[in-house]
Amino acid sequence: MKITVAKSAGFCFGVKRAVDIVEKLADSGKNVCTLGAIIHNPQKVRELQEKGVRIVESPGDVSADEILVIRSHGVSHDVYDRISSLGISYEDATCPFVLKIHRIVAENSEKGDIILIAGDKDHPEVQGIIGHCASEVHTFMNGDELEQLIGKFPLLKNSPVCAVVQTTFNKNEWKKILKILQKLCTNAKIFDTICSATSDRQSEAENLAAESDLMLVVGGKHSSNTNKLYHICQSRCSETFLIESAEELPFSALKHADRIGITAGASTPESIIKEVLVTMTEEIKNIEESEAEPKFEELLEESFKNYNTDGRVHGVVVGVTPTEVRVDVGRKQTGIIPLAELSGDPNAKSEDLVKVGDELDLIIMKTNDQEGTILLSKRLYDAQKGWDDIVKAEEEKTVVTGVVTEVVKGGVIALTNGVRVFIPASLATVSRGDNLDELLKKEVSFRIIETTRQRKRAVGSIRSVLNDERKQKTEAFWAEAEVGKKYTGVVKSLTSYGAFVDIGGIDGMVHISELSWNRIKHPSEVVNVGDTVEVYIKALDQEKGKISLGYRKAEDNPWEILKNQYPVGTECEVEIVNLTPFGAFARILPGIDGLIHVSQISNERVEKPQDVLSVGQKVNVKITAVDFDKKRISLSMKELLADKAADEETEEAAEEAAEEAAEEAAEEATEE
Repeated sequence: MKITVAKSAGFCFGVKRAVDIVEKLADSGKNVCTLGAIIHNPQKVRELQEKGVRIVESPGDVSADEILVIRSHGVSHDVYDRISSLGISYEDATCPFVLKIHRIVAENSEKGDIILIAGDKDHPEVQGIIGHCASEVHTFMNGDELEQLIGKFPLLKNSPVCAVVQTTFNKNEWKKILKILQKLCTNAKIFDTICSATSDRQSEAENLAAESDLMLVVGGKHSSNTNKLYHICQSRCSETFLIESAEELPFSALKHADRIGITAGASTPESIIKEVLVTMTEEIKNIEESEAEPKFEELLEESFKNYNTDGRVHGVVVGVTPTEVRVDVGRKQTGIIPLAELSGDPNAKSEDLVKVGDELDLIIMKTNDQEGTILLSKRLYDAQKGWDDIVKAEEEKTVVTGVVTEVVKGGVIALTNGVRVFIPASLATVSRGDNLDELLKKEVSFRIIETTRQRKRAVGSIRSVLNDERKQKTEAFWAEAEVGKKYTGVVKSLTSYGAFVDIGGIDGMVHISELSWNRIKHPSEVVNVGDTVEVYIKALDQEKGKISLGYRKAEDNPWEILKNQYPVGTECEVEIVNLTPFGAFARILPGIDGLIHVSQISNERVEKPQDVLSVGQKVNVKITAVDFDKKRISLSMKELLADKAADEETEEAAEEAAEEAAEEAAEEATEE
C-alpha cells in the first residue's frame, strides 16, 4: 500500500498568521476574543477556547478588558468604524490577500465601477469584501449564475465593471467564468485574486486524486476551501472521503485500497493531519498483521476436521487439577479438558474457573479408544457460540464486556464469551498515548465495530463506550450546573495558561490567574496532576461547552485582608522590592505592593530613592491612601518622621508644664 500526503496540505499563510496572533495573546495572559471563529476547524477552535479565547458575534459583545482579533476572512468598513467608536483594543489578522481585494474594490467602486464578486455571498470573506464597496455590487457562484446576472442586468455588458474572486474559489470554475467575462463584459477590469496557495493546493489535490484509489480530505466540514477540495478530488477519484479527525477514518474502505492520497484544507492544523496519518498507518498495519496470522479458532477448526469426533457433548466436572479438568460425558471414556482448552485467558487458573459438579457444554477434539480418553474443549465451544453473539452485537451496536488478556503491538486483546477481540490502541482509551498496560486483566466495556465472518475476526472500540458515558455525564452536569456551585475534582493536565480539572466526567479550566492571588509563572507552582482540589464554577457557556472554574478563596484575597486589617493610617513594616526614579515600591502583604513617592521618603530633599533605600531593605511606613478600584496604595516614611517629631514636642511640652507646675507649687509653699 502506498500513502501520499500532499505537500501543500494544512495551514495557509493567512490562517497560520491569524492563529499565531491569537495564541500569542492568550499565552501572554491577555483576555482575547475573536470576531467569529478564528478558523473553520472545530478541534482548533476548542483548543483555543480552552486557553480562554472567547468568540463574539459583534464588537458590541467585547468586554472592556478584552482584545478583539479580526480573523483572516476580514470585515467590512462599517465594522472597523464600530470598533473605533467603541474604543476597542484590537489586532487585525486579516489575510494580506483579502486586504488586497478590499483595496481593489474600494478604489474602483469610488470611481463608479460596478463590482462583480465570484464567491459565496454568505461566506464571511465575501461579506467583508462587499462591505468595502461604495457602488453597485453583485455576487455569483459559477458561470451559469454570471450569465443569468448579465441577462438580468444588460448594462453589465458595456458599463465599467471591476471583477474579483474569493481567495478560496475553485480555480477550474474561475477559468470558465473568465471566458464569459472576457466575451460578454467588454469594459471589465478583471483581477484574479485567488490565493496562490489555494490554487497550488487545488492543483496538487486534483493530480493526487487522479493517481489514487482512495482520497482523504481532512478539514472542517464547514470550511469553504476544504469543501472545494473535496469536490475537486471527488471528480477525479470516486472513493473520496471528507473527515475532520482520525476518528472518522473509513477503515473498511482503506484496507482495500492500494494507493491512498491525503490532502487537507487551509484551516486544518498540522497536528490533525499527522494524527490521521499515524492512526491510519498503524491501524492498517495492525489489520494486515492480524489477518496474516492464523487465529486460534481457525487452527483449531482445521485440526478439528482431521479427527474422528462426535461433535458437541454435555458433561459434569468430576475432578479439577492445576493442569486439566476431568469430565463425565456419559461414555466409557474419561473426558479431559486441558487448561489451555478451558479458557482463552492465558493467566487463568482451572480452580478459579470450575469446580466439581459444574455442568459444561463442550466440543470433542479427539477420541483415544486405546487410552479410554476423550480430549475436550470448552474454549472452542465458547468461541463458536460467542462468535454468534459478537456478530449480533455488531449489528445491534450493543455494548459487550470482556477482560483484557494481552497487550500486543498496536493495541490490546479482550476476551468476551471465548472470542478474542482486537482493540486498536487509538480506540482503547479516551486519549491517544495513554498507557495500555493499565488495562491488562481488567474488565472493559466496548462495542464491536467490525467483523470478518470468514476469518472470525472482530475489532472493538472501548473509546466508543467511554465517549457515550462521558456524553451522559456531560448532559447530567449541564442539567444541574450553575455559577457558584462547588465541586471536588482531580487535576488532569497543566498548560502554561491554566489547569484542567475533572469535576465528574467533564473537564473545566482554572485559568492561571484564578489559581493564586499572587502572580505565578506556571500552574505547577500551586497544583500538580493528580491533585484533588476544591473548585467552583466561575462561568458557563453550554453552547460552546466551556466551563471556567475558580480556585482562589475570597477569604485569602490579600486585598480583603488589607481592607480589614490595614486601614488608612496604619503603621507597618514593609520590604523594598523595586526602585524607580519617582519612588520605591514596598511589599505590604504577599501580592500587594505600595508606592513610597520620592517626596515621602524623608523630611530632607531626596534626589533619587537609590540614595536612601535599597531592594530588600525593611522600613517602617504609614499607609496614607488606598484606591481599591485601581489597586493602588500610597505609603509615607515622611509622615512617620513628622508623627515622631510631634510626639517628641508633645512630650517636651508635657515635661515643661510639669516643671512649671512644680516650681509654682514650691513658690506657694515658700510664701506660706
